[in-house]
Amino acid sequence: MSRLIPITDAADERLGDYVKLREVSLRKLLEAEHGLFIAEGDKVIRRAAEGGYEPRSFLLAERWLASLEDVLARWPEVPVYVVSPELAEEVTGFHVHRGAIASYHRKPAPDLGTMLEGARRVVILDDIVDHQNVGAIFRNAAGLGVDAVLVTPGCADPLYRRSVKVSMGTVFQIPWTRLTSWPADLERVREHGFVTAALALNDDSITLDDLAARELPKLALLFGTEGHGLKSHVLDATDLTVRIPMSGNVDSLNVGAAAAVTFYATRPPDASAGVGVVLELGE
Repeated sequence: MSRLIPITDAADERLGDYVKLREVSLRKLLEAEHGLFIAEGDKVIRRAAEGGYEPRSFLLAERWLASLEDVLARWPEVPVYVVSPELAEEVTGFHVHRGAIASYHRKPAPDLGTMLEGARRVVILDDIVDHQNVGAIFRNAAGLGVDAVLVTPGCADPLYRRSVKVSMGTVFQIPWTRLTSWPADLERVREHGFVTAALALNDDSITLDDLAARELPKLALLFGTEGHGLKSHVLDATDLTVRIPMSGNVDSLNVGAAAAVTFYATRPPDASAGVGVVLELGE
């Protein structure tokens, strides 16, 4: 049986993992100190469990106890704090419209070499600081044939609450790690047989159609932050620069949209496309 613990006081210290989830600076400090992340929503909680992450605690409205019973049963020793939707909002600082949150332990970052073994498509996110864009790119990568995601030292945390939520939990199913030596790690990527291609509006860039026509067996795609894009020393270290041809006096796409278009165009020939659905995400 799960440890069901009704709580009625927002100041209860046992709810410390969930306090003011909207305050980014507070979350970064807390998550770095305790090595945790927050999964929001029943589907995301389930995907985190399926991804092999170990929960610290669950914070649930009573209506979710039955549907998540199998997940809770896997860790009978982990506390399940049962609260009202109003109390959950008071604790977290936002309207928890699904009434289901969990705190999970982080796992050690995978070794870069191990991740690259057997991979054919890799994406590198360089200093993308918007959590929503990071989450969207992970979701695109998981659904469009990317085998692994690498994030640079200055990139937003893929396990931050907003990133996890926008990704619909796909951050738990696609391997990823944070690079420690950038852009020097590009040479390690090349050593595993990858051609590195950066999305940039350079004069010498080739079109995405041209890149796709090359049918490269191993391809690493680089995306930079919106506005500034990839820095010149990063572009100098890549094999190719690539642009998505645009019309209507629009020079570029949102980085999440650009990633989706690029992943689809360069997917391996044997990659399958399933049936997709559009999900509306609210705060």
